[in-house]
Amino acid sequence: MDKKLVQKIQSLKLEYMEYPQPELLVTMPNPYPDQEYEVQAVSPEFTALCPVNPGQPDFATLTIKYVPDKYIIEFKSLKLYLTSYRNVPIFYEESTNRILQDLVKAMKPRSMEVIADWNVRGGITTRITATYNKKRKPAKGG
Repeated sequence: MDKKLVQKIQSLKLEYMEYPQPELLVTMPNPYPDQEYEVQAVSPEFTALCPVNPGQPDFATLTIKYVPDKYIIEFKSLKLYLTSYRNVPIFYEESTNRILQDLVKAMKPRSMEVIADWNVRGGITTRITATYNKKRKPAKGG
């Protein structure tokens, strides 16, 4: 692995802010750019704050599936990025789509899907699925 990349990863520091920190995302060259394969990462402890009642945390299991192109994500940086949401007051839909947009911007994958399975709140469980496909034109504003 490239020494500069290792130093960059080792120097990552998370500061708890009231906004997500996509600058924490680090990508690496895909070792198999000509091979189509899927990467799946599951984060069972994703936390953000309820924007209506910011003292209340919301919990979700995030599943990130992607088919890489030229880059893959470095998992420590992904963990720190996801943790940066801990003090962010944000709605389910916004966080799920924001994570997708930040990851697509960083990696430029062939395709990606972010699924957020939110824990029960008020007797309702919620699943948000956001998708990206390089062949399809992105929605305006994204």
